[in-house]
Amino acid sequence: MTALRPALLALALGAALAAAFGATASSSAPGTAGATDVADVAQAPYSLPPLPYAHDALLPAIDAETMKLHHERHHGAAVKALNDLAPTVPALQDGAIDAVLATVSTLPAGVRNNLGSHYNHSLFWAVMAPTGQGGAPSEALAAAITRDFGSMAAMKQQFSQAAATRFGSGWAWLIVTAEGTLAITSTPNQDNPLMDVVDVRGTPVLGLDVWEHAYYLKYRNLRGDYIAAWWDVVNWAEVSARFDAAVDAASADSKR
Repeated sequence: MTALRPALLALALGAALAAAFGATASSSAPGTAGATDVADVAQAPYSLPPLPYAHDALLPAIDAETMKLHHERHHGAAVKALNDLAPTVPALQDGAIDAVLATVSTLPAGVRNNLGSHYNHSLFWAVMAPTGQGGAPSEALAAAITRDFGSMAAMKQQFSQAAATRFGSGWAWLIVTAEGTLAITSTPNQDNPLMDVVDVRGTPVLGLDVWEHAYYLKYRNLRGDYIAAWWDVVNWAEVSARFDAAVDAASADSKR
């Protein structure tokens, strides 16, 4: 019996940890956020997307510990909350995102907070790339930036200002408007420009998280330093692809 005690203690500890943290996903097991067993995973309409790079791939702009906690704990918690809400909110039961955000004012506050977080973070991971691999804006995106802001430098300055002056927690966005032009805006908390509760609506093509959990471990209260460093890891190929899709969608909508 004495010999079995360490093994039994290990099993008990493992069960306790699983109960405490099983709701959030790990980067080695994507898609399991919001689930504590296999049956829950199969039924969950929302899942945590894996990061498209290693936790340390964005150094020196963003450190590995921040990336791991941000992705697994913060984004993972939002996915868990969505899956917990889904049984009582029919709009969530098929895993819809954009259409639900467009009518989020009619739904419980938990949908606004957690589906907003899920969308925002999913975009955030995608529009970053390892240092030196982000490329440059496509010709079409570069031309639109020059048309709507005057220059790339002017766009970056305006975007950085929006991020720096967002009071408290929130996001800065580069969006395509219904008219097919580019605009910069910011939103509080986990709101985004797809929602029917914001002042400036459009399709996000680039977003920056300025919640303190996105940067505080490395930058402390120096949000401006974080914003300046972040430009080095923007994935312009992804942003360009999102721009093309958003412009096409705006054009199609205008013809209806």
